[in-house]
Amino acid sequence: MENESAQHQLLETATAWASADPDDATRAELQELVSRARSDAAAMEDLADRFSGVLEFGTAGLRAELGAGPMRMNRVVVLRTAAGIARFLGQQADSAYTPKVVIGFDARYNSDVFARDSAAVFTAAGFEVLLMPAPLPTPVLAWAVRRFSAEAGIMVTASHNPPRDNGYKVYIGGRASDDAGRGAQIVSPVDARIAALIDHGQPVSQIPQADSGWQILPDAGTEGDIEAEYLAAIGPVVEPQPDRGQLRVVVSAMHGVGGHTMRQALLNAGFGDVHMVAAQEHPDPEFPTVKFPNPEEPGAIDLSLALAREVGADLVIANDPDADRCAAAVEDQGAWRMLRGDEVGWLLGDHLATRLPEGRKLGNSIVSSRMLAAIAKDAGREHEETLTGFKWISRVENLGFGYEEALGYCVAPDLVRDKDGISAGVMLADLASQLKAAGSSIPQRLDELAARHGVHVTDQLSLRFTDLAQIPVLMDKIRTNPPEHLGGSAVSEVTDLSQGSERLPATDAMVLHTFSGARVIIRPSGTEPKLKCYLETIEPVDDIAQVAQARLDATTQVLAIKEQLAAYLNAN
Repeated sequence: MENESAQHQLLETATAWASADPDDATRAELQELVSRARSDAAAMEDLADRFSGVLEFGTAGLRAELGAGPMRMNRVVVLRTAAGIARFLGQQADSAYTPKVVIGFDARYNSDVFARDSAAVFTAAGFEVLLMPAPLPTPVLAWAVRRFSAEAGIMVTASHNPPRDNGYKVYIGGRASDDAGRGAQIVSPVDARIAALIDHGQPVSQIPQADSGWQILPDAGTEGDIEAEYLAAIGPVVEPQPDRGQLRVVVSAMHGVGGHTMRQALLNAGFGDVHMVAAQEHPDPEFPTVKFPNPEEPGAIDLSLALAREVGADLVIANDPDADRCAAAVEDQGAWRMLRGDEVGWLLGDHLATRLPEGRKLGNSIVSSRMLAAIAKDAGREHEETLTGFKWISRVENLGFGYEEALGYCVAPDLVRDKDGISAGVMLADLASQLKAAGSSIPQRLDELAARHGVHVTDQLSLRFTDLAQIPVLMDKIRTNPPEHLGGSAVSEVTDLSQGSERLPATDAMVLHTFSGARVIIRPSGTEPKLKCYLETIEPVDDIAQVAQARLDATTQVLAIKEQLAAYLNAN
């Protein structure tokens, strides 16, 4: 009887939501689901999941599957969230100034709709609103927050998530932030303050929305073209050269919005021999050629590698769908392989270490390799380690270069206070071009770095869950009963970062060190239903002739750690 009462209440709640939903598609979807749920247990379960709570707004903003209900991404959720952000900005302004908001969007389903809804809410709140003219990369939006001294930036994107997802990313800047955070993604306690101002019960009909009044930024081919402005701004990250035709580059946009921007950035830098992966060049919210639109996923860059072999390319650059990440692949000993995110971080960090102005630091997240610290020390630079996420890396004081192993690189922090797959791609091409002209290559440079700083081998173990409750259970297991041996060496130290440290704020992560020098970091993903483990082993060498064997030894050890860790985490 109690269950029947709960189901009846759920049907009434869902019916009320549908009647107030301003979106014809999600209204019809929910009405049909309510109808089926009266006699279909699976439909009732789906309905219960959609109304099991509300999407939590955090430092990553919002990200979820598209659909009706408070646990999905839809116009109701976006309108309420925009209204909450507007309340926050209004409190910050305290009538001393008019906040300015820049809004961008990718080409996923409903991204343009969510962006326009947001513009309508912020305009009605009396703010100055600048709306991107078309789907453009996230780095363009992040750059625009600083370019226009905006108090906030909104980017509607789910980045590299599956096709049915969408998201809402928030940047803070202008007079609402200090210098270190100006133009960066929000961090605590700002996320909690915004979350507290989101009224999840507010009828959307009561949220003021303007019909017009926002400014649409200039589109391609018009004076002040915002994409062209961004490209001109990042142009100086490499020294301009009229002809770099000796380097042949393959580029994939992964069905996202970065294709035109990446290609044009390379052309502007003098790289005229650019080959686009045609099947992935133009935006397509279905992402038809990949299982997951993430360059890190197995098979995602197969078309890029096939084209590279066909045209005899020197370098592959693959952006994720919103182009804030940059993957790369090279030919190594006769076979093409994708570089690990850490390897690209080492290459770019070493490339910049002696070129940056005095006082600029190198930085990376705790889950990234320890080699950048060695590179920084060798170059006489300060190095700083941060929590996971560019919201932290970009706040390093006097940052000159920052990276994260998940293909994120910040090569121009004064322009884009976030990861930027476009400028990073251009800089990597610049390095590859210089190496080729000198008779060297990227694999050879990686060997040289290993000889100088030790062979660092990294790997990952990711466990994906449908039942999210399993993740905290496993984290508790690691805290209370961590493994005693990994990769043939005893665990020497276990650190629980949930307590914080002198260097880092508290975060849900565990760090294990072994006596052999290996390190394992285990944490829940901030954007996907995964538990992620980051593995690294280091083998010292005396000269470059020892690198190959040391790499084999380190790889053997890291694979043994991976196998043991998988067995430990999967054990009941």
